[in-house]
Amino acid sequence: MKKLAVCIFLFVMLLPAGLKAEDFLGVPIIPGGKTTLKTESRLEMTVAISHDQAVEFYQKALQGLQDIKFRDWKESTYIEDDGNLGWHSITISKQDTGGTTIVILKDNWTWIIGTLILRFFGVFVVLLLLLIGMYISGAIISRFFKEESQASA
Repeated sequence: MKKLAVCIFLFVMLLPAGLKAEDFLGVPIIPGGKTTLKTESRLEMTVAISHDQAVEFYQKALQGLQDIKFRDWKESTYIEDDGNLGWHSITISKQDTGGTTIVILKDNWTWIIGTLILRFFGVFVVLLLLLIGMYISGAIISRFFKEESQASA
């Protein structure tokens, strides 16, 4: 009787691990899809479901995660992680044919460094525009007050 109870306990504990869906970089993969390209940082696959069904699958799978943004574009739906997960984006294409193409990308240093450099120089451009605006408004205000002081003298 104890052996049977131990076997049932082990079966119940190991069953969820056996039923766990396959994933890529921590993102669950839709079962039954055909992988067209798989590298360390990119997975491209085609699934035989509609675009809306694929989006619904990922909405449920990513529910509860912070920093996840869904963007619905004309030709695809773009899911982006702004946090620190192992993946950067999931692109679900809108096709009129029978399948849907899904691309999962990992964060890469080119993207990260490029964004930081763009922000760094962007700050100086904004500050330069503010400085030019202050020079122009200062010149206008000083001329206005010069004319007033000459008129009163």
